Amino acid sequence: MFVAKKHIARRTFLRGAGVTLALPLLESMVPAFTPSRLTAAAPVRRFVGIWHPHGAAPGYWSPLQEGKNFEFSYITKPLEPFRNRVVLISGLDMPEAMATTEEPGGDHARGAVLLSGARPRRNAVSPFLGITIDQHIARKYGQETILSSLQLGVEDAGNYGNCNWGYSCAYTNSISWSSPTAPLPTQVNPRVVFERLFGDGASPEERLRDRQRNASILDAVVGQLSAFKTSLGAGDKARVDTYVDTIRELERRIRIAMDNAVKEPDGDVPFGLPQNRHEHFRLMYDLMALALEGDITRSITFMLGRDLSGASFPESGFTGGWHGTSHHGDKPENIANYAKVNRYHVQNLAYFCDKLSKIPDGDGSVLDHVLIYKGSNMGNSHRHAHEKVPVILAGGLDGGFKGNRHLAFPDNTQRTSNMLLSLMYLYGIEMDRIGTSNGRLQPLELV
Repeated sequence: MFVAKKHIARRTFLRGAGVTLALPLLESMVPAFTPSRLTAAAPVRRFVGIWHPHGAAPGYWSPLQEGKNFEFSYITKPLEPFRNRVVLISGLDMPEAMATTEEPGGDHARGAVLLSGARPRRNAVSPFLGITIDQHIARKYGQETILSSLQLGVEDAGNYGNCNWGYSCAYTNSISWSSPTAPLPTQVNPRVVFERLFGDGASPEERLRDRQRNASILDAVVGQLSAFKTSLGAGDKARVDTYVDTIRELERRIRIAMDNAVKEPDGDVPFGLPQNRHEHFRLMYDLMALALEGDITRSITFMLGRDLSGASFPESGFTGGWHGTSHHGDKPENIANYAKVNRYHVQNLAYFCDKLSKIPDGDGSVLDHVLIYKGSNMGNSHRHAHEKVPVILAGGLDGGFKGNRHLAFPDNTQRTSNMLLSLMYLYGIEMDRIGTSNGRLQPLELV
């Protein structure tokens, strides 16, 4: 229970000159002597879906022990500090991404299966999939937020034509679909994302002038902010100051990244992409943390790359290209190098979890009130196998979702679409099926 003398509405915003600044949860937003579950401090259910291409190095991902107190594998080891908020799942298949006799090939064209559980229609002109779970969650929990959902990435999506074996590029450009025929565009520019989170929908011309002035968005609301803080208690003042400092620091980093941007093509493109890919990842994770902290959105998707990505990650300890390295030829040395790439991306996830764990939210942290699903549409990518795909779940959902579990299923018995159906159940969204699901993955629901 929180006790406060003054009650401020949770949906309080400061507005000014093209800026809408959402505020973090403050003690003043909780009525005095009111149980937390009946106030703004009641847990908010949030979702983050993270997709990575090219599966995981065999033998380096799945823990050897099942159940509780398992030993983290080489790839998942960075998540060990968050054991009590981590569930690893082994043995799930993604049959909707598999090639068939009628539809051969196209193994790198079905990434959108991750959150839909549906088989993509092989059509380069009229893509058809299914509503993804992030959009179901957005419809239920995103009606009171500035953005119902947010779609992020780090690699430019390119065109929407024929990408692979007659499949639309939409299946590799977006993992978030608001309807079976409506893939949502993925934003890869940190500055544009920043303005979307904190702007108020001004015209492109006005936003361009703001960028050219290179002024902080907070300058537009600094007067209101000072007046707003006068009535707050010491704890809330410190919380607002920390939140604002975080925004300013992120702005500074984005400016530096943009000053060193990759040369962009001629045309009406306001900014390029950060030249340093590692900084790009961290900026995007920081932006997601801010969006969740300010309750700007409760549903986010993040694409770490696109199928056939040639990106390299020197910070992993190996410099080979992503797709090329994933075709390890079953050679031990190559597999070990690919495991380093996989581990690097889990390290970034651990960075995100750490940030969320340090943001107070109600009776816990934001990490306690979010569920992060990180997965891929492949298992052993050298074999283009869509079996035994890697699944990581992190967070507490509503504070009650139990971590410290490794769920391992016998080969060819369960599919990821069943897991998606169980996730919908955990979010209080009753559905008979999602995609090609044939039942819930009920061991996941046990607490």
